[in-house]
Amino acid sequence: MIIGRDKEQQELREAYFSEESKFVAVYGRRRVGKTYLVRQTFKDSLTFSHSGQAKGALAEQLFGWKSSLKDAGYDVTKSPSSWLEAFDMLKDLIRKSEEKKKVVFIDEMPWLDTPRSNFVNALEFFWNGWASGRDDVLLIVCGSATSWIVNKLFRNHGGLHNRVTNQIYLQPFTLHECELYMQQRGLSLTRYDIIEGYMILGGIPFYWSFLEKGKSLAQNIDSLIFAEDGKLRYEFSELYNSLFRNPDNYIKVVLALGQCQSGLTREEIINKCGMASSGTLTTVIEDLENCGFIRKVAAFGRKSQQSYMLIDNYTLFYLKFIKKNTENDESFWSHSYQSPLRRAWVGIAFERVCFQHLRQIKQALGIGGVVSTVYSLNIPPTEVHRGAQIDMIIDRADNMVNICEMKYSNDEYVVTKDDAMSIANKTSRLLEVMKNRKSVAITMVTVYGIAHMGYWNTIQSEVTADNLFME
Repeated sequence: MIIGRDKEQQELREAYFSEESKFVAVYGRRRVGKTYLVRQTFKDSLTFSHSGQAKGALAEQLFGWKSSLKDAGYDVTKSPSSWLEAFDMLKDLIRKSEEKKKVVFIDEMPWLDTPRSNFVNALEFFWNGWASGRDDVLLIVCGSATSWIVNKLFRNHGGLHNRVTNQIYLQPFTLHECELYMQQRGLSLTRYDIIEGYMILGGIPFYWSFLEKGKSLAQNIDSLIFAEDGKLRYEFSELYNSLFRNPDNYIKVVLALGQCQSGLTREEIINKCGMASSGTLTTVIEDLENCGFIRKVAAFGRKSQQSYMLIDNYTLFYLKFIKKNTENDESFWSHSYQSPLRRAWVGIAFERVCFQHLRQIKQALGIGGVVSTVYSLNIPPTEVHRGAQIDMIIDRADNMVNICEMKYSNDEYVVTKDDAMSIANKTSRLLEVMKNRKSVAITMVTVYGIAHMGYWNTIQSEVTADNLFME
């Protein structure tokens, strides 16, 4: 049974039952489940299925196409000499098919577009000159190199302009979907553990599929990431090498962003990476953003000033712990479980998980329908006042601002005097910045809620893990 993806499956089925041919692009981060979605939706209904080979040369790609045609029942003895000929063979296969709707699935399409191969021109000729004129073709293309899908298909200024009829962006799982997936696989993890798993693995189903029954989360992370034969031990290099043909500049930018939790402006990226302010850097930033590794963030009160934050959970965990595990401790996470190092990290990582579940937070606060913008804000100190780092501000159109404090603990959180003083300083400094034009409410996001003791009455509203796990 496929978890979640109801909306995406419905869109694919509607395309299938359409009375005209459809061109569907399914895209999203590597390992997010694009191929699984298509195959589970159509199972044995695929007329033709093919996948590009990572970094394969033109001859290898065309040989693979021939092999896929044979698997589909097409009598072919030699590889096509070009992509034009390859698509001609596909047309012949479709003509001979007796199925009412011919479902053509081309996976990892970006790898087929090798230098000087004229792949995009051949695809354009196939769709515009033939398939779109029929009423029985459903062409589904996938790609983890999301930037290729966006630039070569969605932003195409040539013959493929506006030809993709359905764009399906496959998001990572939410906490709710990860919980359903664990229940389906028979793993009994608490919501506290699932949140920590999300801090490490993000919402990537492929990563979660490796967790084993009978092991604690820490044991699973050790065997999956820190063991010499761990299935995700070398995922970092595989991840970026598989997405980008020349990954060095991408990794440079990722490493620079990984050193700054609050993000970097374009100028700061240039200085840290030693790269020129050129079209190359623009491409790198756009590609990383399209692939879901970084996020563009506007400065509070200065929307034109933008910075970029690294948001991929696995990448951040790799940079923080895997890369620095020089002693090759295969039980590193179990050994670190009670350490100050882990306690400091989970606080920051929980903030990121909260940003990844803004919809659930707004829903819990009853402001799901209120137009709002979310910011982080660093207010520098003055001669009179201390500085204030506010990690999440929900700036609402109903003249209210929520300052969100995220606290990760394995019990009810006790609001201390220091917390109350920090919150008071943040509130006064934010009111100063806003010139008292909006009301400010303090929201605390925790796992198990706030203990009704200490300074708990300084908090106006709270959000718990149960809220974060909402659909």
